[in-house]
Amino acid sequence: MIKDLINIDLELMPLQGLDIHIIKKYNIRTSTSESFTTENLCILLIKNGKFKIQIKKAVQDLSPWDLLVVPKNSNCRILEANEKLQFFLICFSSEFAFKNCLKKELVESFYFFIRNIPIKIVLDEKEFLVLSLIYKLIYFVNKDTKDKGLDFELQRISFNLFLYELKLIYSKYTLDSALNFSRNESLIIQFLTVLSIHCKKQHYVNFYASVLYITPGHLNKVVKQLTGKTAKELIIESIIIEAKNLLEDTQFTISKIAEELEFSSISSFSLFFKKHTAFTPTMYRSNSIERFKLR
Repeated sequence: MIKDLINIDLELMPLQGLDIHIIKKYNIRTSTSESFTTENLCILLIKNGKFKIQIKKAVQDLSPWDLLVVPKNSNCRILEANEKLQFFLICFSSEFAFKNCLKKELVESFYFFIRNIPIKIVLDEKEFLVLSLIYKLIYFVNKDTKDKGLDFELQRISFNLFLYELKLIYSKYTLDSALNFSRNESLIIQFLTVLSIHCKKQHYVNFYASVLYITPGHLNKVVKQLTGKTAKELIIESIIIEAKNLLEDTQFTISKIAEELEFSSISSFSLFFKKHTAFTPTMYRSNSIERFKLR
């Protein structure tokens, strides 16, 4: 069962790129002699029971309130799962995270979905209760998506809450056990940090590569390897997120937004925005106002 949940095609989900489950009764379908490779990143939170899984060469023995981050492309084998096992499971793609994260939470939580080794954290009762409530929030947002259609704002809020809580837990955990990043992982985190600060004004890969003292080609290669997207694509997504946030605030004119985002004219901003969203800035603003009225 866990194999099927982890390896589901996230692109076919109602919230494209994300899937979440609350498992109250675990049905064992994967033999302990069968190994499998994870196709998605997943984060597992144990509520009740015992669960033992081998990830790569390390055995993870999980009990209630344990959190386990299982990296994508990990070779796994389930060793034990008792009949009382209950857990929360969320899988999401890096593409989903880039589209839905506030930049601050993305940068500070990015290590969770670029690490190539599993992370196990033993939570205290308060941490477990808070995180389990956020799992439930995301679960019901996902369920409502199937029944009623998307609420993008609630989707973003719930997912960012999840990453924020993970960040707090991880920060506490690393006080006792610091985890080392590879050179490429460190480079990605540095790139995202610089991007979060400068994306409004700096729209080209050359700027970010020069700040990081590497070539644009090398930056694109590393970013593509770890995120599935080029540095340019992430820059564009960051600009679009900033533009949408500004357009949703009606105190800013479109002319002022174009100026704030360092476009040479309203027309160049409009062409850029429409190319990457299929809407003109005016259409997007009108739609966001209508969505607000319907809440």
